[in-house]
Amino acid sequence: MKRKIERFTALVILAVVHNAKRIVVGVTIALMIAGYALLLWRGPWWIDGAHLRTRNLQPADGVVVTGVRTALVALGAGVVAAVGLYYTHRSHRHAEQLYEHSQEQFEYAREKDREQADLTREGHVIERYAEAIKLLSTPGDEGLMNRLAAIYSLERIMRDSEKDHDTVVKVLAAFIRMHAPAPDPDLPRLDESEVPMPGPKDDVQAALSVLVRRPTREEQPLDLSSTDLRGADLSQGYLRNANLTGAALDRADLAGAVLAFARLAAVDFTDADLTNADLRGADLVGDGLAAQMSVEQLLATEFDASTRLPGHLAHHPQVEPAPVAGIRLFSRNRPRTKPPQISKA
Repeated sequence: MKRKIERFTALVILAVVHNAKRIVVGVTIALMIAGYALLLWRGPWWIDGAHLRTRNLQPADGVVVTGVRTALVALGAGVVAAVGLYYTHRSHRHAEQLYEHSQEQFEYAREKDREQADLTREGHVIERYAEAIKLLSTPGDEGLMNRLAAIYSLERIMRDSEKDHDTVVKVLAAFIRMHAPAPDPDLPRLDESEVPMPGPKDDVQAALSVLVRRPTREEQPLDLSSTDLRGADLSQGYLRNANLTGAALDRADLAGAVLAFARLAAVDFTDADLTNADLRGADLVGDGLAAQMSVEQLLATEFDASTRLPGHLAHHPQVEPAPVAGIRLFSRNRPRTKPPQISKA
């Protein structure tokens, strides 16, 4: 109750002060008008009273009175014009301030709307990501369609959300490593002339396709080490800096693939198509574990002196790597050319 009384008292005081200001301004203006009218009436005699008659005015007196009053009217008009300009400027400045304030309010509202839109979009991305991970873990052959839907949903998330790019790449790479582990080297190799080896499962191939055509922004290299990628379609794929150590890539299609600076130690390239594959800066040796690659396959690729080659390739008489002239980023869509023919001599 006390607070209400204090607020009411404050409002009454503000109203009285405001009305008092208006009364003072009104009285001041009335006095100025009365003073100006009095100046017009008696001003000629106040200014030049020594030369003007107060009675029985002569033409010469009329000229002086008219001149003084004309000057006073011009002075009053100038004052009124100056006051008008002042208030016009003040109104214009006030309008500018209102406009600036409205612009600030608009920018603030737009920023809030943008933040809300970002939060909504992020919430949708999180929901889509959680649903995709759930579908990706569906087991068995009956869950294949769910896994495929999850893989392509993750690709969409990877392209739509830059900050989720690395996470999606790591998830899909882990999925491939889990579902396509490298074959046990101690097990006997089947004769593919008698029993043709199929390529990767549909979901593994789909994850590979998504990864090799991904937007290339991740900070960590793609990890596909120790995976079974036999017969996989990686043509024109972007595998720059990828870790493929110990991967089985026999019969894989790597035509036009970018493998620059990739780690390729202990990789099996038997019967793989490496036409126009980019091997500049790639490491085919690692810690002494040489990749399995023929001279014919190597000569079908693009490589230079920065490519680390196994001894049987590096010292082959027909292998003459081009000197390093600055490693560049290479085109994904280089045209395929036939591999050179190896002389039998």
